[in-house]
Amino acid sequence: MTFLLHRHAGAALAAAVALCGCARPASTQVARQGTVPAALARPPRCRPVEAGAAVQPLLDGAREGESLCLAPGSYRGPLRLPAGVTLWGPREAVVRSSGEGTTVRLEGERARLLGLTVDGSGGRFDTLDAAVHVRGRGAVVEGITVRNAVFGILAERAEGVTVRGNHVVGSGGPALGMRGDAIRLWETQHSRVEDNLVEAGRDVVVWYSSHNSVRRNTVTGGRYGTHFMYSHDNVVEDNHYLGNEVGIFVMYSRGIVLRRNVLAGATGAAGMGLGLKESGNVTAVGNLLVHNTVGLYLDTSPLQEGDANVFEGNHFRLGEVGVVFHSSERRNAFRGNSFRDNAAPVQVEGGGDALEVEWRGNDFDDYAGYDWDADGVGDVPYELRSLSGDLVARYPDLAFFRGSPTLSLVRAAGELLPLFTPKPVLRDTAPRMAPLALEAGHAD
Repeated sequence: MTFLLHRHAGAALAAAVALCGCARPASTQVARQGTVPAALARPPRCRPVEAGAAVQPLLDGAREGESLCLAPGSYRGPLRLPAGVTLWGPREAVVRSSGEGTTVRLEGERARLLGLTVDGSGGRFDTLDAAVHVRGRGAVVEGITVRNAVFGILAERAEGVTVRGNHVVGSGGPALGMRGDAIRLWETQHSRVEDNLVEAGRDVVVWYSSHNSVRRNTVTGGRYGTHFMYSHDNVVEDNHYLGNEVGIFVMYSRGIVLRRNVLAGATGAAGMGLGLKESGNVTAVGNLLVHNTVGLYLDTSPLQEGDANVFEGNHFRLGEVGVVFHSSERRNAFRGNSFRDNAAPVQVEGGGDALEVEWRGNDFDDYAGYDWDADGVGDVPYELRSLSGDLVARYPDLAFFRGSPTLSLVRAAGELLPLFTPKPVLRDTAPRMAPLALEAGHAD
């Protein structure tokens, strides 16, 4: 697994590795942020197109299964790819926007856009002016570069789409909400978004879209690394979300699986590594959440009776709060996770508790118990009691004083004076004695 680290996230990860007392696996390395996917090879039996030629008449006359290969140079958009036709070019082959509307459309089944650069789009948000818009079944957008567009790659009411190995560069404007989405799936099923590099966009969106996979992408400097809404049974694995306001946010969705993702550097007042709102049957396994304001935020999740969420083998490191519960203190299970070097491991908004949450086998850096039988499990339960944390949960404005002598004295009073002993927030009956190994890998 290659870590592509953004700004302070690289240092945060290195610190997390050191603090957990484990070595980085041999397959893991720290690479420069911004690694661009490799260029895509020219298809065989490809009809050459000279630089500056009018491409749309050639596309209209192409037979299904035919490929057109652009030479390096500039080409005028907009273009429309019919069913079964491939348009390829090296990165130096640039399809330029006319200044209005969408630049390239894939409307037929099995159309493929490969390798080239799409520069620009119209400027309207209401008409979703995009670099690339996909409507066809089985379409492929692979290895392209997108720049200077309002929206990047949009798949709408499609099925079996592949969006792979692309480099999408957003506007990078200071107002995140005024950028366009870098990649969007809308009413799109059984599709793949994988191995893309997304920089300085707004969101990667999966809305009203089920049975899709989001794998091995790197998303940096945006608002939502990936935002699910009303989208069920999706898989999110081996992605890097670095320096976004929110890493992954799951809303009104069920059956989401999150495995081996890195969610780092979501700082500021709204900073959140992973958030769930009214979502259930979510499984999060082996994720690294490091240097976020809040590692995991649970808002009324799960919502439906009979649903449950499971968090297993995740690492919460160097954050303000590891996990925040908001009306989510039931039917959540935390098994074998690691909480280290956070200002607070867990907080319940409103000053409640998480005693009805299942806690078992977790690693807490402030556990002061013992292990006489040397089985690796503490012989006394771990209980989180924090007078200062309880006050901050009840009165969020007090978070301003975190790290100050004021809250340190409050914490000490709660530990030393029985009169001020706070109530327990959580109880793990079988806490780990040794730190959970920080192992990162990915599926081949």
